[in-house]
Amino acid sequence: MAAILAFAGSNSSTSINYKLVQHTASLVEGHDIRLLNLAGYPFPMYSEDDEREKGFSNSLVELKNDIGRANALIISVNEHNGNPSAYFKNLLDWLSRLERKFLEDTKVLLMATSPGKRGAIGSLEVIENMLPRFGAEIVAIFSLPSFHENYDGKTIVNQELKEKHAAALATFLKSLN
Repeated sequence: MAAILAFAGSNSSTSINYKLVQHTASLVEGHDIRLLNLAGYPFPMYSEDDEREKGFSNSLVELKNDIGRANALIISVNEHNGNPSAYFKNLLDWLSRLERKFLEDTKVLLMATSPGKRGAIGSLEVIENMLPRFGAEIVAIFSLPSFHENYDGKTIVNQELKEKHAAALATFLKSLN
């Protein structure tokens, strides 16, 4: 049984990416899964001056330790103007300052959703290229376009997308055995 940490790269209390992570986590069986809502983790914008003068916050160290205890991550990234949110990029900057390879030997199911038809693929591509720099192994990727049309609050309603999601999750879970 693997320890899986699941979260969205968003600090919004109404995050649709968090809803996608919740749904995905609810489908996982036979593993120890922990759902984390990053809306409760405020971090200042990264600066070398802040790092030098104030060091690392307790919540950042705790999050890094939670990630370190996990064998795998389920992450859904949001998108602002075709890129990851400033919040998530900032979080990755802080975590990488604590430990450059903070995702070493960590398997990742990387997802994204948006209200639009592109399904946050711009953000997904950026993060897909960034996480391996920190040691992550991206095992599967899934994008859910037009969230409000394709998710009814309980499940993915578009059958083709539901099957793609299930296939990505199955690939991810199989990699944990």
